[in-house]
Amino acid sequence: MKYNKIKIARGYIETLEMKLLGKNLVVLRGSKGYVMCGYLNLKAAEKFKDAAIKVTGISTVQEAIRSTVFSCSGGARKLGVYKGQPVKECLRLIL
Repeated sequence: MKYNKIKIARGYIETLEMKLLGKNLVVLRGSKGYVMCGYLNLKAAEKFKDAAIKVTGISTVQEAIRSTVFSCSGGARKLGVYKGQPVKECLRLIL
């Protein structure tokens, strides 16, 4: 399991990358929301009113940062996140 903090603009995003049986579980968390890989459930995030951003086809934190939004919760949309948006832009919104 790899845990790290990366500096983005005026703050830090916490990152987690954990090897599972098939692929890696990847999460990037800010104070207002998070980016999650396909292993995690967007419906559950919606239920808890989280600002969640889902990315797919990634296995590392760096791949997640270079990807685009596959889907997002209503809470994330309220922050200005939209489908197809570069994740690098979203990280500033979830700080």
